[in-house]
Amino acid sequence: MSRRSRTNSDAVTQRPAYGSDYPRRRSQNPAESQPQGWRATKRSSKLGHKVRRQMKAERLKSSVRDGARATRNTVIATLQVIGMAVGGVLAVLVVLFVLALGVNAGARWLAEREAREEASPEAQAEKAEENLVVIGKNGDGSAEFLAVRLDEEGEQILGIGIPSGAFMEVPGQGFERVGDSLSGGPGVSLAAISNYLSIPFEHYVVVDVAIYQDAMTNQSLRTVMENVQETDLSEEDRARIAGFIEGVKGERTALVPLPVRPIDLGGETFFEPQRDQIADLLLQWWGVRLGAEDTSVRVILYNGSGTPGIAGEAAQQVIAAGLRVVDTKNADRFDYDTTLIVVQSGETSHGELVQAALGVGEIVEKSSEQEVADVIVIIGRDYQPAAPSEQ
Repeated sequence: MSRRSRTNSDAVTQRPAYGSDYPRRRSQNPAESQPQGWRATKRSSKLGHKVRRQMKAERLKSSVRDGARATRNTVIATLQVIGMAVGGVLAVLVVLFVLALGVNAGARWLAEREAREEASPEAQAEKAEENLVVIGKNGDGSAEFLAVRLDEEGEQILGIGIPSGAFMEVPGQGFERVGDSLSGGPGVSLAAISNYLSIPFEHYVVVDVAIYQDAMTNQSLRTVMENVQETDLSEEDRARIAGFIEGVKGERTALVPLPVRPIDLGGETFFEPQRDQIADLLLQWWGVRLGAEDTSVRVILYNGSGTPGIAGEAAQQVIAAGLRVVDTKNADRFDYDTTLIVVQSGETSHGELVQAALGVGEIVEKSSEQEVADVIVIIGRDYQPAAPSEQ
């Protein structure tokens, strides 16, 4: 073998066998550091999990805190909105309540003023301008009555006939036949009819009952003004009314009897007026609504002075003032020096209306559960009846 061949052979013999030894030596060196790196990696992994868990917990806590804070803020904001809304509603209610009080007070004030204006002598006289009572006088002193409206603007004559036996409140006589009211004078009859119909009548003409019956039968008043026995009209007014009646056509006159229901009391026949059956006529002819008297001031008058007929005199003045008298009678005694006006229901102004009508009276408020009257008047010795021309 040549030298070169030995040299190459030795080189081959001495060259490390990398194919077999290298992997074992390589695997031994990393093997020495592998446990340390694995443990570090494991420790690092555990620490990472712990950190991540802590971070997750912190995020959860933060999320819960944020949610709670948001919920709290939302609740507070909602409560504030509700509070403002409730406060606004309460403020509106308070304003509405105050306005309602003001409106009610204003309405009461207007109603009282209107009542005073309507009860004034001027207003009553204006209402009574077209009204006239035709009194058909019987031979026994009783009478039949025809309540008439002379509507010059509408060129028509409208009237309601009231029989003598009709029962109604007669001032100074109580609940009696209206035909007997003439015994106290035409003024008592006018007051009784005005009080019953809630229509003011201030003037009258007296004719024989035959003329009255002729007028009702023929639906004409033309013979009435030609046969007047007594009246409170001036000559000028008589001529004016007669001329108006003459010019009204027959079909423009309507005279109807008051519906009544006969009642036998102790063998004597009376008639109960059926006012509700003429409700439409009262509304259309005079503008009076059925039941309107319920809104009027209702008055009971007692004679507390002992002067005969004084309650009837006072009743005429009260009725002339537009108030409604529901009864007149004697008081429990006759030694009242001062007239007492006892307001039992309604406003104090009701007592003032009565006081204005009578010209005297001490107003006393004393509530009562009775529903018959609003004001009770006890006539004292200080009351002086008005002169006939002033009633």
